[in-house]
Amino acid sequence: MTENLKVWNNIKTPPQTALKEIKAGRLKGMNDINPQWRYKAMTEQFGVCGIGWKYTIDRQWIESAANDEVLAFVNISLYVKDGDKWSEAIPASGGSKMTAKESGGLYNSDEAFKMALTDAMSVAMKMLGMAADVYMGLFDGKNTPAPQRSTTPPTGGVEQSKAKPNEVVTDSEWEAFGQVAQKATAMGIQLPQYDRSKMNASTLNGAKNYILQQIAKKEGK
Repeated sequence: MTENLKVWNNIKTPPQTALKEIKAGRLKGMNDINPQWRYKAMTEQFGVCGIGWKYTIDRQWIESAANDEVLAFVNISLYVKDGDKWSEAIPASGGSKMTAKESGGLYNSDEAFKMALTDAMSVAMKMLGMAADVYMGLFDGKNTPAPQRSTTPPTGGVEQSKAKPNEVVTDSEWEAFGQVAQKATAMGIQLPQYDRSKMNASTLNGAKNYILQQIAKKEGK
């Protein structure tokens, strides 16, 4: 664990109790993360809100949308403290529906700005690594997170081995792999848990190709 990834690794995997599967809508099959867990994780890492971490609401506004719907948006800046020094601002935007069209007609929410703020906070905290394993498709709340379990990926007989010095998986490669894995998970494709520390460039590429093949099959290509 490098010093730069210390906070990231500490907050990347939420407990199962903080996850709730989304049952409907465009995000069906993915997980909703309890915002209160995020705030607890931030407090554990940096201290009490307002003392070790804080945020400012920089802008709130509404915009008209199709079907007479109205959207609420919030821009925030998140700050964390390192010793006696505050960080630069971590900017983020969030949104929610103030007026939504439902089967029974238009519904007006008096919590739209609050939900938009919660959304913006989650976006900002992602930059620190908050629940990163979930967003990268490496943990769905049901299986053991990748750092605690090593599974040989089904890569057509390619045996997984510890990374060689000249084949170390880079951050950009791992992030790209995570995006593919997240897409597959959102489509309902069951994947094993991948352990970065036990993979090299060759096995990572093999696992990525396997996942892309499964996505293609799912899409009927």
